[in-house]
Amino acid sequence: MEIKGRAADWAAVAAGVLLSVSWIWDAMVGPPRAAMFILGLLIVLAATMSITRPGLMAAEAFIFALGALVFVLPWLMEFTANTAAAWTSWVLGLVAMVAGVLGSLQASGTVHRRGAVPH
Repeated sequence: MEIKGRAADWAAVAAGVLLSVSWIWDAMVGPPRAAMFILGLLIVLAATMSITRPGLMAAEAFIFALGALVFVLPWLMEFTANTAAAWTSWVLGLVAMVAGVLGSLQASGTVHRRGAVPH
């Protein structure tokens, strides 16, 4: 069985899922918890759009933008003192940004994929 989609898109899905449930082990409460949960779900949604529509550049740009927002979230929501939550946000934000850039390069044809492109 062949897995559909690019590895970068699946990495973004994983980052979004982890971000959505990270409040459990990060002991987050209040608005920062809600922000991490919602941003994680939005990353999963954008990555799913990118998997189902591989040429959609807007989804890749949205993944990158959400990753950048997740990266700066500890400063915006002032939870840098919670080191577990801050590091989770920084690492998963970077993963989403890299996935967005790699997905954009692959979707634009700069990086060639193996095999035929589905129509």
